[in-house]
Amino acid sequence: MVIPSSLKNGFRLFYVLKISAAGFKCTANRGLILQSVSSDVYQNLAVEDWIHDNMNLENRQVLFLWRNSPTVVIGRHQNPWQECNLKIMRKKNIKLARRRSGGGTVYHDLGNINFTFFTPKKKYERMENLKLVVKALKGLRPQLDVHATDRYDLLLDGNFKISGTAAKLGRTVAYHHCTLLCSADRFLLSSVLKSPYKGIKSNATPSMPALVKNLFEEDPTLTYEMVMDAVAAEYARCHQIDHHITLINPADETVFPGINNKTKELQTWEWIYGKTPKFSITTCFNMVYEQSLLEVKVDIHVKHGRIEVCNIDLPEQWLPPAMCNELEKNLIGSKFCPSETTALASALLRICPQNYELHSKWSLLCENVMTLM
Repeated sequence: MVIPSSLKNGFRLFYVLKISAAGFKCTANRGLILQSVSSDVYQNLAVEDWIHDNMNLENRQVLFLWRNSPTVVIGRHQNPWQECNLKIMRKKNIKLARRRSGGGTVYHDLGNINFTFFTPKKKYERMENLKLVVKALKGLRPQLDVHATDRYDLLLDGNFKISGTAAKLGRTVAYHHCTLLCSADRFLLSSVLKSPYKGIKSNATPSMPALVKNLFEEDPTLTYEMVMDAVAAEYARCHQIDHHITLINPADETVFPGINNKTKELQTWEWIYGKTPKFSITTCFNMVYEQSLLEVKVDIHVKHGRIEVCNIDLPEQWLPPAMCNELEKNLIGSKFCPSETTALASALLRICPQNYELHSKWSLLCENVMTLM
């Protein structure tokens, strides 16, 4: 009986990972090169978590290749309201993910390749990984002007960033991941990585803006397969292992026991938004009501993604003070997000006096407050 190569890969990976999780009783393979078949960011980030938490990397290193559908990925200690345009992302159904590593915010789509280098902590070396990628690219196209910087970015033509870096250092294991912009949607990238929110005060890690360019703009004859294979080949050469890319399904519990729970955790509101460092928004906005321009001042403090303090300063007598106080009181403790505020405002509206003018003013106020979210 002839076993298809895809099944052979699966059997090989099952055997290797099972032994790896149990403590590497077999050390014949000094390294692994894995490639995800999924474009779901939460599944792919869960693979990183699983390898970090379960594999004994004392005598083995792993390279993980992956690509995602449109997503904004923020660092472990970042504030999404400060880093990206959540309004555009909701409208275009672009996912938001928070990774376990630090660093800044990046945009992913299928025009971007991600590389994750897993090593023992004592062998962690970001610059060596970046030099490996540079060497692979120059091996494909010697004329490419690509180099690594002291900030652990990759620059094209001396000015344009094509790769950003982040890392997680555990007790005994470390991983370093980097992006590679090949043919990403640069218009969408610039749109979603520009926050429209004003008046935010936060100690969250800020991103550093940079000019970006796609690698394939420099050489349209390149393909994703060529780039991934070149990096894999260089990795195999450096680590003296077989140049063999194993395809993996990040949802396969038989290979990655418990991985779906990791995926679910990365999708939760509590992880994505609730892990945001404490911040405040102090701002004002204008509302137009019956041809009159009104200024509203707002001071909101948010902790663990929930409103901790809420002060809304309205023009005198525009709304009964009791109504505004009721809104402030009910917002405290709620999630700082439009959907929860919409539900809360609608519930409060039902207990308001049946007065068209009051309802119109109330709806206008709530709509404007939600623009801050």
